[in-house]
Amino acid sequence: MEAFLSAQGPIDLHLHSNVSDGTGSPAQVVREAHAAGMRTMALTDHDTAAGWDEAIDECQKLGMTFIPGIEFSSRIEMGSIHILAYLVDPHFGPFAAELDKLQNDRENRLRQMTEKVSADYDITWEHVLEQIAESGKSVGRPHLADALVARGIITERSEAFSGILSKEGPYYVSQYALDPVSAVSLIRAAGGVPVMAHPTTKGRVAPMEYIDRLIAAGLGGYEIDHRENIEPGKTILRELCEERGLIITGSSDYHGTGKPNKPGENTTAPEMLAKIIEQGTGSEPVYPRG
Repeated sequence: MEAFLSAQGPIDLHLHSNVSDGTGSPAQVVREAHAAGMRTMALTDHDTAAGWDEAIDECQKLGMTFIPGIEFSSRIEMGSIHILAYLVDPHFGPFAAELDKLQNDRENRLRQMTEKVSADYDITWEHVLEQIAESGKSVGRPHLADALVARGIITERSEAFSGILSKEGPYYVSQYALDPVSAVSLIRAAGGVPVMAHPTTKGRVAPMEYIDRLIAAGLGGYEIDHRENIEPGKTILRELCEERGLIITGSSDYHGTGKPNKPGENTTAPEMLAKIIEQGTGSEPVYPRG
């Protein structure tokens, strides 16, 4: 297994398409990952597997290995916590029902935020729909941000997140989601391998007591090599993963033109992907033909 996976490297396990908040189609994301030298990749759109089939078809054409993934939303009092669910079964009843809840809340939340913003800026729900039309099922703040750019209110998506659509701003509406411990348990029940996405963006880590609860619930590991993670959290979590035998991943979190992140800027070691494949039972990697 390791020899095969080494031959299929480099490995990027966190990329987004316009099925959620990326800017390129699933096939385009695969082509861009391939052009950047990736030979194994995971499409991890937010709370949806709708882009998998298209991505698999393109991976087959290019001789790449595809790892099914979803970036699953969870929430604590302080804000959103994202968990990468690898090799999960999106059709497993309780998991599928939760995805439906998340998708419904995403649209309702986006409508509420648009209504709030429209009180002060020249923008309507119809303008936001223009950005969603080709984006599949998983909608969110990036589509409102793109509508603000299209209307000339701001110049780029990132400006919205630091300004008008900031979590600390008056237009923000919080998102529904399970707590992280429940989310980890649900991902495992659906045969998936839960890996905490970009866990130290503020340099802090959860209290050890809470980390123990996550591990007991089935947390598989942490995405440590990510451009938004900062010290000292990275060092603490790397040591924790080594002590507890957890998975360590590195990924780009590529969103096309929506973020500066580039495919392959961080990658995952073959032996860590081998652990994910060993643990995952909900879906299977799709290897190149032949």
